[in-house]
Amino acid sequence: MTTTMKATVFVAPGRIEIREKPIPQVGPNDALMRITTTTLCGTDVHILKGEYPVASGLTIGHEPVGVIEKLGSAVRGYVEGQRVIAGAICPNFNSYAAQDGAPSQDGSYLHGAGLCGCHDHQATAGWRFGNKIDGAQAEYLLVPDAQANLAPIPDGMSDEQVLMCPDIMSTGFKGAENANIRIGDAVAIFAQGPIGLCATAGARLLGATTIIGVDANPHRLEMARHWGADVLLNPNDCDVVAEIMRLTRGRGVDAAIEALGRQSTFESALRVLKPGGTLSSLGVYSTDLTIPLAAFAAGLGDHRINTALCPGGKERMRRLMNVLESGRLDLTRMVTHRFGLDQIVQAYDLFANQRDNVLKVAIRPS
Repeated sequence: MTTTMKATVFVAPGRIEIREKPIPQVGPNDALMRITTTTLCGTDVHILKGEYPVASGLTIGHEPVGVIEKLGSAVRGYVEGQRVIAGAICPNFNSYAAQDGAPSQDGSYLHGAGLCGCHDHQATAGWRFGNKIDGAQAEYLLVPDAQANLAPIPDGMSDEQVLMCPDIMSTGFKGAENANIRIGDAVAIFAQGPIGLCATAGARLLGATTIIGVDANPHRLEMARHWGADVLLNPNDCDVVAEIMRLTRGRGVDAAIEALGRQSTFESALRVLKPGGTLSSLGVYSTDLTIPLAAFAAGLGDHRINTALCPGGKERMRRLMNVLESGRLDLTRMVTHRFGLDQIVQAYDLFANQRDNVLKVAIRPS
């Protein structure tokens, strides 16, 4: 076995490179995963642009599909050569946050390494791949706490069938789950990028019967229809808030999901919410948010605002793959472009600039 691998490295804002790096050494609780397919995420674009700080030289990416190359001596229940995924968030389940029911907020590794200031801990939580440790856009990935985080891929399922599970599907479904959706609900989902589309699919699975997809991109609106939206609204064609209030006869939606991370969409989501409704926020915000007084009913509207970080761990991954294996949902159409690892700079350029109706890009190291 060779001792080096190709990896996508963050160099400086606006610059990533393919570099040779040592293949990671496997500790007792780790697993070395040979990546067969990975993908790009909007968060990776924030990193590329310098909007989210990571260390220069870090391998980026957090959506791994692959094969166990080597297992740590303490890892049980897996075999080398087994096809697996790991969640973008890889908690060790030993932290206070994990044992208090919020494993995605597991930041104990930062404290243990002496790296965490109190604010940094809250910002990074359990997101390690491509953030605090080397990530998945490489030939190999070291998975920490492997017994808690590796999820076997069911026989017969392809890489692209499960590629959305580590992040996009888990995040979008969490947005729907956090929206407290009940059978018969009306739900508005602001932005129909990959996460918003998964939130749309999740809302349908949870029983919403009026799903309103909002996006300025006509192609993405058509994708929203494919995955469960009943009504499509383009803010370039109408006053979205007024139209949603008309559609709900002035009542407002039971739940609104914000999946873009902008003040304008957050505010619109709040304005269309019924009294006592839930705003589920999935967007990654780069500036402070302002809550408008009237939309917030001066704090007297019984509104709930829930935020989320992508749930990880093998049980979450198992459940998501169960949905896909059952045939209730097929996300393979979300992969619109495919590149080799050596072409990843071109892939980033396409994805960051949202050309050619790109949704998700599959990256294959070999």
